[in-house]
Amino acid sequence: MKSKTIKLLLISGVIVLLDQFTKVLVLRYLPLYHSVAVIPGFFDLTHVQNPGGAFGFLSGSDPRLRSVVFLFFSFLAVGLILWFYFKTPATHPHLAGAFAMIFGGAVGNLIDRVRFGKVTDFLDFYIGNLHWPAFNIADSAITIGIGIFLLHLLLKRMPE
Repeated sequence: MKSKTIKLLLISGVIVLLDQFTKVLVLRYLPLYHSVAVIPGFFDLTHVQNPGGAFGFLSGSDPRLRSVVFLFFSFLAVGLILWFYFKTPATHPHLAGAFAMIFGGAVGNLIDRVRFGKVTDFLDFYIGNLHWPAFNIADSAITIGIGIFLLHLLLKRMPE
């Protein structure tokens, strides 16, 4: 149990630190709605604030309602992820790592929601006028973790 807790703290801790560090840099050096081309025509650093959920879900709703809904579900998700993490047997280290990534990403975005009521996004991928919604390091960790989890489901490698 001790080594599993250390693994959780290492993986999720690195994600939270990278996420919060990059967001501090964006908040400090990139004005809101400004962009810096990294790979012209494909990838920019663009400072946006997302008051909603994934893809701007509920971003236009009442701020108090949005705050209650997102904080409730964020804390619920963090608790469930921890439960899944500690229920994952040692025979599935990649799955445990995936849950630790999801946990770290959820905590990173939860910190923004508690501090600011919205999440700082800045990774902006596009081709021409086709833009993927901007995201951040926490979102990336969540997506990669969910991808690993889905691979386990598809390969039927989930613990029984």
